[in-house]
Amino acid sequence: MRFTAAELSLLLNGVVEGNPDIAVSELAKIEEGTPGSLSFLANPKYLPHLYTTESSIVIVNKDLALTAEVKCTLIRVDDAYSAFSVLLEKYNTIKQNKSGIEQPSYISQSATVGDNLYLGAFAYIGNNAKIGKNVKIYPQAFIGDNVTVGDNSVIYAGVKIYSDCVLGKNVVIHSGTVVGSDGFGFAPQADGSYSKVAQIGNVVIEDDVEIGANTTIDRATMGSTVIGKGVKLDNLIQVAHNVEIGQNTVMAAQAGVSGSTKIGENCIIGGQVGIVGHINIAKGSQFGAQSGIHKSITEENKKWNGSPIVPYLSSLKTINSLSHLPELERKIHELEKTIKELKEGK
Repeated sequence: MRFTAAELSLLLNGVVEGNPDIAVSELAKIEEGTPGSLSFLANPKYLPHLYTTESSIVIVNKDLALTAEVKCTLIRVDDAYSAFSVLLEKYNTIKQNKSGIEQPSYISQSATVGDNLYLGAFAYIGNNAKIGKNVKIYPQAFIGDNVTVGDNSVIYAGVKIYSDCVLGKNVVIHSGTVVGSDGFGFAPQADGSYSKVAQIGNVVIEDDVEIGANTTIDRATMGSTVIGKGVKLDNLIQVAHNVEIGQNTVMAAQAGVSGSTKIGENCIIGGQVGIVGHINIAKGSQFGAQSGIHKSITEENKKWNGSPIVPYLSSLKTINSLSHLPELERKIHELEKTIKELKEGK
């Protein structure tokens, strides 16, 4: 990737302040910049680095007022952080612009694949699978029988997608994730053993979903486990059978959702949150890290915390009270001692 300041300003709808012909070929933090690199400044904490950076070009906000001369060329934009994120995405797209079918790999004769497929070595596409256009499937990925993968999706190395699952467009699944493994269904028997209940459903992942590494999404017992449009799941998350996650909900690492729970749209679920099965969670709900959700949430757009959960502000008061317990204990001991001495006539 090589761009001049003038080209970048056109791409970002910005204004060049300095040499429009200076070129950059790499991205760098402003404090680690070198000649030929591009940086950005959005956080005022890093402002001193603007005057010492070796980066050739720095993207800044239009309203930034300079207090000294700078060596670098500036590109002034409405929002430096957003503009730099656009460049990061472009850089990432260029870096990962793989194409072609590597060998050894396998595509079933009954599968259909769209134009511009990238299939990495040792990847497998099963019977009657349908792969859309511009899909990238990295090495050692497994696409099972009757799976559908929508246009522009990316399946990273080592992902396993079991049979009959459906992925929409622009889906990104990171390495090690398993989609469509059996749900945790076992029927207790009279002798104390457990008999497996066949899991014959599937997983449906709608458009624009991104799933982190080593996450597991179980197939439904019957019907579908559904991950709604725009959902973002972090690494190491467990989604059980027949769960439904609403559009644009985000979930941080190590969270777990038990079977048949329905989560509304636009929820925010912190790391290590545990959610019991067969409940409903209202849209816009927010849960702090390590929250234990033991009941349905019916009020929309509320914040919760703790295990078991309580309203967020109540949890803060409880935490504050706990910090005073040692002092309260000391005062109680002093009172008990005083009462004892009074009774003894001292």
